[in-house]
Amino acid sequence: MSQLDTDILIIGAGMSGLNFAIRLQQLYPHSSYRIVESASDLGGTWSVNTYPGCGCDVASHFYSFSFALKPDWTQKFALQREILEYFRDVAERYGVTRHIEYESAVQKATWDENYGVWVVEILDKKTGVSRLVRSRVVVSAVGALSIPKKCEIQGVAEFKGRLFHSARWDHDFDWANKEVVVIGNGCSATQFVPILSNGSTKTNYIVIRKAAKKVTQFSRQPHWIAERPNPVYSSLFKWSMRYIPLAMRLYRFWLYADMEKDFFGFYLSTGGKIRRDLTNTRIEYMKRTAPVKYHAALTPATEIGCKRKVNDTDYFDCLHNDNMELVWDDPVTTITETGVRTKSGRELYADAIILANGFETQKVLYPLSSEIRGEGGVSLDEHWDKLSNGLPQAYYGTCVSSFPNFFVMMGPNTTTGHLSVIYSTECQVNFCLRVLKPILQRRSPLLSRTPQLDSVCVTPEAEKRDNAWIQNLSKDLVWSSGCTSWYIDNKSGRNTMLYPDWQFKYWWRSVFVPTSRDFVYRRSVKDVGGSGPGEKRNRRSSWNGVVVLASVVGAVGLGTGIAFGSVKISGDIDDLLKDILSELKGVRESVLGSLKSVL
Repeated sequence: MSQLDTDILIIGAGMSGLNFAIRLQQLYPHSSYRIVESASDLGGTWSVNTYPGCGCDVASHFYSFSFALKPDWTQKFALQREILEYFRDVAERYGVTRHIEYESAVQKATWDENYGVWVVEILDKKTGVSRLVRSRVVVSAVGALSIPKKCEIQGVAEFKGRLFHSARWDHDFDWANKEVVVIGNGCSATQFVPILSNGSTKTNYIVIRKAAKKVTQFSRQPHWIAERPNPVYSSLFKWSMRYIPLAMRLYRFWLYADMEKDFFGFYLSTGGKIRRDLTNTRIEYMKRTAPVKYHAALTPATEIGCKRKVNDTDYFDCLHNDNMELVWDDPVTTITETGVRTKSGRELYADAIILANGFETQKVLYPLSSEIRGEGGVSLDEHWDKLSNGLPQAYYGTCVSSFPNFFVMMGPNTTTGHLSVIYSTECQVNFCLRVLKPILQRRSPLLSRTPQLDSVCVTPEAEKRDNAWIQNLSKDLVWSSGCTSWYIDNKSGRNTMLYPDWQFKYWWRSVFVPTSRDFVYRRSVKDVGGSGPGEKRNRRSSWNGVVVLASVVGAVGLGTGIAFGSVKISGDIDDLLKDILSELKGVRESVLGSLKSVL
């Protein structure tokens, strides 16, 4: 008999991994789980991205878990260190940290069809030793923006100075009085370039540093940059959030509604006026704030909304600085030993080259996607090669046919162009736990005559239907208007990243899941040993029935004792009560299920 090590293995201790773990504990407290994290800290992107000025472009009171609101955010749009501290606090508060194995990297995962488990090879990066872990369910929570794009400019290996991606910031590099070349002009660059040009403070960076001697930024395509005031919350506001009933919930809902309405502008046929008004507002702000010599370079030719919105964090202002130059019409063609050479032949010296060229968004789970193998030994890459020309797709952005008990957080078509990714991930987690309910729930052997199910998989037809719907709907949205963005695969024009509908509908789908139509539940051929639900199938059902019945009687007696004060609740009794109440819940569900089948 194969031995089960854990019910659920979560890959990644970032925002989505923590989310899944906490909700799992709340709904299925008897299920065991482990979190495997390749880094030395939790927090995912907020642990890895530590560049100067790193922050969130979604308001803090909405960029937080719905079950763990924070009344004392310091400002409307929080910076990286405060966000990371929030996730650390949440993980500690809910007891998740003891389940995390740091500096451990998943090497491969293979579905064992006989036992209905995933066999996962995990490398301990500290010792170099690999081990096998058998888990009933595997949840990928590695995130969508985790693999920085490589530098593909000719001569990159020849450069003698510092060269690094913004997501792998070199904190030993002191840019004060140095000449720096920045390649790229997306969200990250818009945040750190002003700090290179102006110098840092202890608020926007870990140390105080003076301004660079020269910052030369090369941009390829301009973005629609929005004005974004970032007010510091007053003590009165924080007090109101903490103590006035529903104040924080109402404020959070207002933030949601204000962002959700932006989806009206994404419709190609009916959102034209909204986009024109936004365009005029952005152009007016740019002309009012940025130097005249850069107005043409800062005016996109694409439809607003086609690319990700970028918020201004003093970027336009820093373009006025004498040490700042924006180059938009003379791209870098070669990296030399001492700097860069442009298309026109211009040579620029650089002490450091900083890449802000984005992430590998079209490679979901890369490079692990070739080492995750489902039914028949087929890898994710091979599956997608066959079904979608090598591009990632998944049902609800979460489930892949032929990969039972495998769930992808922040998978294909789950991000949004207007809302919080935490909102989307909470929907995904709720969806997953509803799908997994027949496998994870505690059942009463006394009343249940059907065998325990231990695997679930979306059908190929459902996966194809869902993704055909996504691509068809995407054709009517502004993302498909012809611009180049990380949402769309450049070769096929296929939308692989964004959900093409309102986010409240995405939530609705997580509540009402058509499991009987779109999913297949199975029982494995062979039993697997373990201590979690469904791991031991005791054939002596009559004895199990007696145990459950005794639990019911015991619960009544214990409740009577507590009511009359003869029994005091301690930590042990509290745990026992949870166990008994869980059994009672299983009995109730079994009875109701039986009645429904009869009626």
